[in-house]
Order: sequence, then C-alpha cells, then structure tokens
Amino acid sequence: MNAPGGGTRRLATPDIEREVCADGSFIIRSRAVLGEFARSPADWLVQWATRTPDAVFVAERKAPGAATSSTDLWRRISYRDALTMARGIGQALLDLEVPRERPVVILSDNSVNHALLVLGAMMAGRQTAIVSSAYSRIARDMSKLHGILARLDPALVYVEDGDAYARALTGAPIRCPIVATRNARPGWLTFDTLAATPARAALDDAFAQVHPEDTAKLLLTSGSTGKPKIVVNTHRMLAANQQMIAQCWHFIDEAAPVVVDWLPWSHTFGANHNFHMALRNGGAFYVDDGRPVPELIGRSVEALRDVSPTLHFNVPKGFEALAPFLEEDETFAARFFGRLQVLFYAAASLPPAVWQRFERLASRHCETMPFFTSAWGATETSPLITSVHFPIPGAGNIGLPAPGNELKFVPNGDKLEMRVRGPSVFRSYAGDPQASAEAFDEEGFYRTGDAGRLCDVDNPAAGVIFDGRVSEDFKLTSGTWVSVGALRLRAVTALAPYASDVVVAGHDRDEIGLLIFPSPAMLAKVAQTDVSSEPHAGKAMAMHGELRRALVQALAQLAQDAGSSQRAARAAILASPPSLELGEITDKGYVNQRAVLTLRADDVARLYSDCPSVIRLFD
Repeated sequence: MNAPGGGTRRLATPDIEREVCADGSFIIRSRAVLGEFARSPADWLVQWATRTPDAVFVAERKAPGAATSSTDLWRRISYRDALTMARGIGQALLDLEVPRERPVVILSDNSVNHALLVLGAMMAGRQTAIVSSAYSRIARDMSKLHGILARLDPALVYVEDGDAYARALTGAPIRCPIVATRNARPGWLTFDTLAATPARAALDDAFAQVHPEDTAKLLLTSGSTGKPKIVVNTHRMLAANQQMIAQCWHFIDEAAPVVVDWLPWSHTFGANHNFHMALRNGGAFYVDDGRPVPELIGRSVEALRDVSPTLHFNVPKGFEALAPFLEEDETFAARFFGRLQVLFYAAASLPPAVWQRFERLASRHCETMPFFTSAWGATETSPLITSVHFPIPGAGNIGLPAPGNELKFVPNGDKLEMRVRGPSVFRSYAGDPQASAEAFDEEGFYRTGDAGRLCDVDNPAAGVIFDGRVSEDFKLTSGTWVSVGALRLRAVTALAPYASDVVVAGHDRDEIGLLIFPSPAMLAKVAQTDVSSEPHAGKAMAMHGELRRALVQALAQLAQDAGSSQRAARAAILASPPSLELGEITDKGYVNQRAVLTLRADDVARLYSDCPSVIRLFD
C-alpha cells in the first residue's frame, strides 16, 4: 500500500504571464525558459545504453505457447541490445539505399521490432511513417490504405506478420522492398536480417549528420476533422516536447518510469508522448497488446497484472473499461496501484463518475494518492501544448502552456479559438502546401480548431478549460448556440452507466437530441431481450421498460438548471458502436461528431420523428 505519489513538491509551480492584443485576442505563456534538449530521440537510446546498458528498455509478451513459466512471459530488450539492433537496422537501410525523402512505412501495431525500426531509421537519418493498422486489418475496403500509400510513396514497408497483411498489400501502389518479422512472402526481407546487419562507419557518419530540423517521422492526423493529413515531425519537435514535459513534471527525472501501454504509435499520444517519455528518462516500456474494448480489455488486465506501472496513460474509455476489473479484484488493484505515481488521461474529456471511481480505488490502495492529471495537444504539436502540473479537483482543466509554448486565444463567434506557437509545433503537411499555409495565422500561430477559456479570468495561472471544437458547435432554430463539447460531457455523466458516448444533434432544429452509443452496462441490462437483430437493435433496446425509465430520468437530471443550449429533449439508441474504419472514431478513442451525424443520417431523422423508439424528456 505504498505509492510514491505525485505530490506538488515535485511539480513545477505555474508562472504565467498574459499579453492582451489590440484585436481582442490574448496570449498566455510560461515565464520559465525552455531548457536545452537533445538533438534527436535516438540520442536518448545511446545515452541510456551507456549509463544503464542492462536495464529493460522495451518489452512485449511472447506469442502463446512460447513462454515456459510465469516468469518468462515477456520478451525484454535491454538498452544495450536495443542500440545494437537499431544500429544494425540503420546500416541495413543505408545498404538498401533507402533515400532520405521517402519514408519507411510501418503498417503494424506496436511491438519491440516496430520500436527498433523507428530508432534505427532515426540513426540512419531516414524517416518513418506509421499508418494505423485499422486501415490494413479492420477495413474491408483497401482503397483508403492504398490512397495513403500512394501519397507516402514508401521506400520500404514493414509488417509484423506477412499472413495478416497480405490482403492489404495485394495490389498496393508501392515500388519498394517489404520486410516482415513472421511469415515473409517469397522475395520479401526479414526483420532479423536487418537487425543482424553489422553496423559500420557509414552508419556512424549518417547519425552524426542528423540535424534537429530533419524529418524524423510522418504521422497521419486522426481524421476527426476530415481527410487525414500527413504531419511532418522533426527530431527537434520530438525532443523539445519531452523537455517541456520534464520541466512541468519534475518527478519524471527522479526515477526511470515503468509504462504498460496500448495506445497506438500511429498516433502522437502513444508514440511521441508515452513511448518517448519512457525512452527520454531511461524507463521501461511494456507493450500492451490489449485495447479498451470488450474482446481485448482482458489482455490489458493481464499485462497490468504482470507489470506494476509507475505511470498509467489512457483515454477515458480505457479508464472506464479498466475500472470494473480493479473494483472486483483487490489483489489486482493492489498491484496496479502499488507504485503508481501518475494517472493520465487525454484525447477526450473524462466523465466525473470515472474520475471518482479511480479516486476511490486509489484511496483504498495508496498511502500517497497518485497525481491525476491531463494535458492537451495535437499531432501537429508532437503532441503536448498544455500540461496540468498542479492539483485539480476534477476533469475539464487542460492545464497551462508548457515552457516554450505560447497559447493564443482568438474570438470566434461566442468562443475563443486556441492557437499555439513554439519549438514543438510542426511547419508543414507533407505534399500539401495549401493546407500548410492555411494552418497558420499571420503571426505564425498554428490554428488548432479547438476552443478554450481561462478557468479564472483574473488568474491565468489557474489553467485552461477545454471548450470543444469550434466546428462542432451549432445553432438551434431559435438562434441559440449549442456548445457540443460541454453538453457531451454532461450527457455522458447523466446517462451513466448506460452511455458509452453520445453525439449531440440539433443543427437548425427546434431542440437538442442525443444519439447514444450503448455501454456494456446497457447491453447487460437488455441481455435477456432479443435485441440482436440489426439495424433494429437500438430501437428494441429503447423499448426495454426499465432501461427506458432510467434514460428518461437521466434526461430530466440533465435538464435541471440548464438553459436551452444545454438541455436535451430527446434521445435515440444506436445499434452499433462508432466505426474506426468509417472515420466515426479515431485511434485515440474520440468520437467524430460530424462524421457520425453524416453517416447515420437515418438515425438523425429517426431521432426527430415520432418513432416509438425515441426517448423523450417528458415520456
């Protein structure tokens, strides 16, 4: 029952200044000067291979049947061995004459070999592009993947398993070698061959010539605002961002972190924030092959039973999925919280009920409470813009700009759009000069499209409240603006535990409506009822008497003390979860409101009809 905790003595004291501009906008920034940072993330690997060569750097669970005992469940790679293999990979890329301007494209999920390939490419001065495996393994139609590959024009493609990715690569518009760890097809290369290549002076020369402004990797935006863009991430951006974090969280320098993490490296949260944090600070990163979905959450629980983390990163849906396992198993909870310093959520707002569940759990198993925290950022900012490095009573506060970042608030309708300038902000989208130019204002601030406001207008050091996306909000026919982000969070809380998430509708309508994605609790409630026949499952669930009464009561609770801009008058239950393939949900678990409203136009029409399946506030 002893956790080191994240006490305020180990956090930076907020020191914020505000600059008011003539046009009504204002800028807040930290007075702290950003310290020196590494030339490249690959320099961290060299550093720790020298200082702690035998320490575990990255690990993954062995394939089923490979482990021989309970102490042999993981394939662990030390910093020394990781450097040796990364150097070999870098040399192999040089031998294959991989050009600087064309990326090594990785289609597979997180793995030890994935990590080594990224670092080996960095050491050779080559770039990687990491594409979500959803495009390759979940999607039925490969046209979106092939379109992405055509835009990237890879110099080499890596997949973990040739069998799993053969369909995706059939007919793909590529003109390069393919590398696989397992089940390589005839003519393909094997990962082991690359990693076993003896590094020579050519690799040392190439690494010495890496410049901070060189491209380290390409990441695709999540698609929550439309067609994915290809964001150029430089070595400088990635290294600067970790220095920002370290200056906010002083405790991160005090002990090597242990991270057990599932968040995909095709997204900036999992890769640039979490993985790089472990590497920068000489920590151990354990790859969790689970996900916060019913069929895979068990794998995450197994990983966390094996390895007690010091930092735990997750999206709100991940915390919600993990909570029941911790509540039902005291031994597991004691192990999970045993040395936990930080509980970190990002990518979407955390419902207060979930926050409170974890506070209750921590209070039972920790002598010193872990630091419950968050941040805000984007793929274009690699990723952290703001950091919560001070105690907060609950979710909603996204913190303050990290040292080196300037956060600008620009009036946009009845909101303030947030824009950012700093050393970890990108400069261009690959192959899209028009989008690159449109992404910045005349002062060089990146237009995030997110809205925010000061927690305390008289004290900018109190933090920033996330206020949704500027493009999500809409007007009712009365002319009333609806703040979608704020209402969504209130609705998910009011509808707990039955709503996994909600989409807010009502543009040019008389009243607000909610489309409800059912949670496991809702599905369990109606398990004895025959509601499995899509597309009518949502309608049938809405006719379940006890559930319907609970949802009506929740709508009434939501309407209490709420104006017309925050009062939902009707709701409809959706038959299926949001689709990653169709762009309804991103890798980080954030529901794309616009995409759902567009793709489920029939459900929106039903929501505003007299169909008996529509749940009304005054039923």
